[in-house]
Amino acid sequence: MFDKILIANRGEIACRVIKTARKMGIKTVAIYSDADKQALHVEMADEAVHIGPPPANQSYIVIDKVMDAIKATGAQAVHPGYGFLSENSKFAEALADAGVAFVGPPVGAIESMGDKITSKKIAQEAGVSTVPGYMGLIEDADEAVKISNQIGYPVMIKASAGGGGKGMRIAWNDEEAREGFQSSKNEAANSFGDDRIFIEKFVTQPRHIEIQVLCDSHGNGVYLGERECSIQRRNQKVVEEAPSPFLDEETRRAMGEQAVALAKAVGYASAGTVEFIVDGEKNFYFLEMNTRLQVEHPVTELITGVDLVEQMIRVAAGKELGITQDDVKLQGWAIENRLYAEDPYRNFLPSIGRLTRYRPPAETAAYTPGVQPGDAGDVVIRNDTGVYEGGEISMFYDPMIAKLCTWAPTRDAAIEAMRVALDSFEVEGIGHNLPFLAAVMDHPKFVSGDMTTAFIAEEYPDGFEGVELPEADLKRIAASCAAMHRVAEIRRTKVSGRMDNHERKVGDDWVVSLQGQTYPMSIRADHEGSTVSFDDGSTIRVASDWTPGDQLATLDTNGDKLVMKVGKITQGFRVRSRGADLKVHVRTPRQAELAALMPEKLPPDTSKMLLCPMPGLIVSVNVEVGAEVQEGQALCTVEAMKMENILRAEKKGVVTKINASAGDSLAVDDVIMEFE
Repeated sequence: MFDKILIANRGEIACRVIKTARKMGIKTVAIYSDADKQALHVEMADEAVHIGPPPANQSYIVIDKVMDAIKATGAQAVHPGYGFLSENSKFAEALADAGVAFVGPPVGAIESMGDKITSKKIAQEAGVSTVPGYMGLIEDADEAVKISNQIGYPVMIKASAGGGGKGMRIAWNDEEAREGFQSSKNEAANSFGDDRIFIEKFVTQPRHIEIQVLCDSHGNGVYLGERECSIQRRNQKVVEEAPSPFLDEETRRAMGEQAVALAKAVGYASAGTVEFIVDGEKNFYFLEMNTRLQVEHPVTELITGVDLVEQMIRVAAGKELGITQDDVKLQGWAIENRLYAEDPYRNFLPSIGRLTRYRPPAETAAYTPGVQPGDAGDVVIRNDTGVYEGGEISMFYDPMIAKLCTWAPTRDAAIEAMRVALDSFEVEGIGHNLPFLAAVMDHPKFVSGDMTTAFIAEEYPDGFEGVELPEADLKRIAASCAAMHRVAEIRRTKVSGRMDNHERKVGDDWVVSLQGQTYPMSIRADHEGSTVSFDDGSTIRVASDWTPGDQLATLDTNGDKLVMKVGKITQGFRVRSRGADLKVHVRTPRQAELAALMPEKLPPDTSKMLLCPMPGLIVSVNVEVGAEVQEGQALCTVEAMKMENILRAEKKGVVTKINASAGDSLAVDDVIMEFE
């Protein structure tokens, strides 16, 4: 077995690999760019080597720099994580030439299956059903438009060496095909150092289901069930679960056996994933094989008890698999939510900055990868992360900052555990998608398991604008906030020393306003909690150990658990719970009367400006001063977090001023151009 492994990656996946290496008694080496000098993976590793400037194409994906780090530290093996060099055959060859083990598949498997064009050809030759498309390389945008018309819109434009949603665009017409080709090509070059593009038919109403395979170099191979990855945005997975709520055992077996056969056909040895599109009749079509560890691997580990990273290391060391197909038992249900540094209220655009507060829910102490989940209790909480409170979220890398996972004996229980865990997750200082994830967990389509890859586009066509909570939830929050406000008022009165019998100075009658609703109520408190009575005669019993100043409140409301992220505002709280972001005002009846007379403050008019929606770099400006633009016309392109974002005109107008040019770095809400 190896004594020392270098991890050619960063962030949460580097931290994840370090945890298993520690468990196996293997020392680790981290690599880092200027932007990652204080990163968590650097702190966790036994050694760390600096490899260059922040951009990945000047550090993390420069093979010579990684090889120098290996030589300097004497690492015997390299785990590439995912992304970066994980599917780069030249890197694997360089390691082989240097006598260093690659914790991944053989070079031949990477070349044949890691390349999406080649893998499709091999799958077709093996008799695997594939999605129609053009397998050759595409030289320019004109050829892309021509091929798209031959296939028939809609089409998917994809980077051959891509992954993680990078270098992928859906085109519904010639203009989108032309734009998508160039953006995909640029993203592919920046993220993978390979700008080859291919096009395939975009299958509508699909489910994205993938099979985890594990093979060794002795001809053994198993599949470890499937993962449902249909909740996607911009072709990047957001929520994953295992097993799929859609598959039956017969389909699962057929997909698994086909996936293993395909892996064996190319001499695969390591962990890998075979991805399929599955239609409503449970027909499945091969998409691609990812010759690396997947981002969503934790859900497979949770339902099988198999530590995939450990198995990858063992296989790289020449060991045989320690399990057979008969040993693989799927137990319970696991769900993963990806926490992204992005603002769901700004169409999920990336957000950067300092994490002024980062408090994940407590992980289940008994759980580590490789432990059968049922042995760890009825519910398991796992959070794979690469950041910490006070750390910076950089514009140079992927915006995912954590993967929150829950496991429970049933799907319903796993979902409920995830709801509580999301509400318990404290993040401040950056925009984040926690409210959106919470909304998905409560969405009827997700709860029923009836979703496709079009879920986000269909259910949030105008973007995410927050959650409108049902009245039952509003009343629970209103009652809780009233009880909390009363506690805060008692404490304030006591501290002021204005009266010995301070509780008498705090009244029992309150008016709570939230989400456009107003609830007059009265509170009767005792040593065990408070009974809140509403005007309609209903009551809610509230019990909690919350104290003023706590930013997380866990309460019992009529026997049900309620978790709220709370911040103090004048006459109440700002509350985040179950995907809703609410201002909750708690007033005395007289204060409520006066508040109703106050005029509403209107936001400033920015309708004649194009504001930068995220911190980023201007790639191009497509118009000039004096130009007349039409609704939907591309105005400029902004790059952030390795993704290109085309900003379009919301309505017809004339450009009167342009404040930025290609190469400029802008902050959120900087004015790019103005119109008349």
